[in-house]
Amino acid sequence: MQKTRKAPRRTRLNAEWLNRECFCVGVDVAALQHQLEADLKPSGVTGRLIETHPHLFSAVPVFVARAQVEGMKSLVEAIHVAAGLAGFRESVMSDAPAIARRAPGPLGAFLGFDFHLTVGGPRLIEINTNAGGAMLNAALRRAQRACCTAVRRLTHHQADAGDLEETFFRMFVAEWRAARGESPFGCVAIVDDAPETQYLYPEFLMFRRLFEARSIPAVIAAPGALRHERGAVWFGGRRIDMVYNRLTDFYLGHAQHGQLAQAYADGDVVVTPHPHAHALFGNKRNLALLSDAERLRGIGAEEACIRTLVEGIPRTEIVAAADADRWWRDRGAWFFKPARGFGSRGSYRGDKLTRRTFAQIVGGDYVAQRVVPPGERLAAAGPEGPTLKVDFRSYVYAGRVQLIAARLYQGQTTNFRTPGGGFAPVYLV
Repeated sequence: MQKTRKAPRRTRLNAEWLNRECFCVGVDVAALQHQLEADLKPSGVTGRLIETHPHLFSAVPVFVARAQVEGMKSLVEAIHVAAGLAGFRESVMSDAPAIARRAPGPLGAFLGFDFHLTVGGPRLIEINTNAGGAMLNAALRRAQRACCTAVRRLTHHQADAGDLEETFFRMFVAEWRAARGESPFGCVAIVDDAPETQYLYPEFLMFRRLFEARSIPAVIAAPGALRHERGAVWFGGRRIDMVYNRLTDFYLGHAQHGQLAQAYADGDVVVTPHPHAHALFGNKRNLALLSDAERLRGIGAEEACIRTLVEGIPRTEIVAAADADRWWRDRGAWFFKPARGFGSRGSYRGDKLTRRTFAQIVGGDYVAQRVVPPGERLAAAGPEGPTLKVDFRSYVYAGRVQLIAARLYQGQTTNFRTPGGGFAPVYLV
């Protein structure tokens, strides 16, 4: 394996240098894929992940300065402080659907805070309320390898796979307790549309094993397979106590989600993450408020909190058709995103826009965010080695960061189609 080239003493273990030059630490992707296949085989998965998911994991890690990580944590904390203000809640709930306005008790599992890193610190790109990949990134911890002592020390800065899995399980228990107190924690349904066809279906199986290993029954189900009757939700003859919600219909407004929506509204099942969490954190319109100092002052935010938010969140504005000429003229400085979108779908860099797509944007529910380029990681040694873009995701619960992971990719937005790309572990420098 290629060794790290010797760096000058004053730059040794500098994150930027390591992301260009270090290839002596990484992920044994073949071993990881083999282990996951073995873990999933009892669930009936017999195919090879390397064939069905060839770009799920990257073989190279990403190095990040501890100061950047602390900056991410500070921004997460500031957003939660702002979200606790009555003025903030009144503002973001004013145009939320009725199902999202009631706070159900649970906080919402797996908030995902996505960042690009700059020389001035981390910049928050968006917040997701059903962030996928946490269990897959926990599995990454089992397959890390390093062959130089200096870099091997970096692998000790984050929790190992077993600790992370226990942290995730305790989060679901906390969600249950917030809704049902000391009542026995029963069956969990991991719910998504056509779950077997989802790209991250292997992770659904991993979550089912997580619950079952701790004596909590679990099933994977499409919402249409659930019935709401007799004051409860049922899957076949089994009562469902909690729904781990992986749907991207954040407000449960689609017709096929009607029974689940009614059960949630009636309090007959615990749903996490839930519509209220999306309205509070995930709606991209909220970033327009969180990046506006004057509006933050107007809702009673303190100056220290305002500074953290405005510095860490690129300026975001709601796109109005009345300003179409301005948006077209200045489009190169902005990234356009659907306010209720997910997974980069319908998102466009302004300098790549056609007139036809732009017309759809100004006629739809979009926000525009100042462009902040992602960081970079060299994927292989040598002058011909490909350079990949890097997004960082902080998995957050109750205002605390559980795990920081990275995604490597090429193209306008994150994806799992890039050779050498995929989820990558993060090492602190």
